[in-house]
Amino acid sequence: MGIHFFTGFPGFITSQLVQEIFRKNYTDHIYVVVLTSEIPKAEQVSQQIMDNFPGRKITIIEGDITLTNLGISPEIFHYFADKIEVLWHLAAVYDLAVRKEVAWKVNVEGTLNVNEFVKLLPNLKRYIYFSTAYVAGKREGVILETELIRPEGFRNYYEETKFEAELLVDEIKSIVPTTIIRPGIVRGNSVTGETQKFDGPYFFLNMIDKIKFMPVIPYVGHTTAFINVVPIDYVIESAVLISQEREAEGKTLHLTDPNPHPVSEVYRMMVKQMTNKLPRGRIPLSLTKKFLKIKNVRKSLGVEIETLDYLTWNAYFDCRESKKILSKGKIKCPDFLQTMQPMVKFYNKNKHIKEYHIEIK
Repeated sequence: MGIHFFTGFPGFITSQLVQEIFRKNYTDHIYVVVLTSEIPKAEQVSQQIMDNFPGRKITIIEGDITLTNLGISPEIFHYFADKIEVLWHLAAVYDLAVRKEVAWKVNVEGTLNVNEFVKLLPNLKRYIYFSTAYVAGKREGVILETELIRPEGFRNYYEETKFEAELLVDEIKSIVPTTIIRPGIVRGNSVTGETQKFDGPYFFLNMIDKIKFMPVIPYVGHTTAFINVVPIDYVIESAVLISQEREAEGKTLHLTDPNPHPVSEVYRMMVKQMTNKLPRGRIPLSLTKKFLKIKNVRKSLGVEIETLDYLTWNAYFDCRESKKILSKGKIKCPDFLQTMQPMVKFYNKNKHIKEYHIEIK
């Protein structure tokens, strides 16, 4: 049983992947490279996981993907290098409002360092890189898994740096057995609603929660766009299956919803679930953007202004490659509207806990 190695621990997606790999008995030992500042949290999370999976081991290695060889000493590296069979790279800055220098250092330079690191692993069977479907930038229409086309522009530095990073990983597909995974916007578990932070579609919930005292809650703008949101359990189950499938080697795969819903439908259902009434009337998107340019308004509503850029974006993620592979495990994406209730319930239960909310800049 070969060892799996992770960046991005103790992040929510990485922690869930580790548990799923143990659940499936794909390995009994996982190595995680962790920033010095994150080690106390990593120790706590890894202990919880090991308590749930007796006999399994998580080894924490102090390191930093922005450093050469991930900041791991030669002695430690030589101890485990030939044992690693699967390397998962998830460490990244995911914030839509991130500054360019920070995003570039972690997302681009960090990925370049991980690429160099994987080339040194003699028995590696798979390198799995978590990208994002939003490397498409401002491209519209049908986006294919087989494409990596530089768009005319990006909405934020998160998208731009993830695109540049994916280019780097794409280049080493011919040298290292690689799979690139592009998830849509990730939300909490479709059954329990559990998540680690309220971002992405949760900004809608933040706003609705803050304005629900109003007699009428309006729609925001007028849009025919669709929103592509996938639950964490779908991403985890799919990614772990993909890591074992030879057919996924050398491929880029969209872990997106093959049947996404219109933004207006999602918003309508959220308002209904949060307030038990339907939205009426409409506030122009231009006016909403004007309001959200005021920092105090953004902070009080709990909404990042960058979120609005996605409300009118007309793109569809083709996922035929991933659907073909996932059909082997009979894995299908749960419907967003049908599984929204657990999401809203978890949000309402935890919305007063500061740790769930991201800092609005």
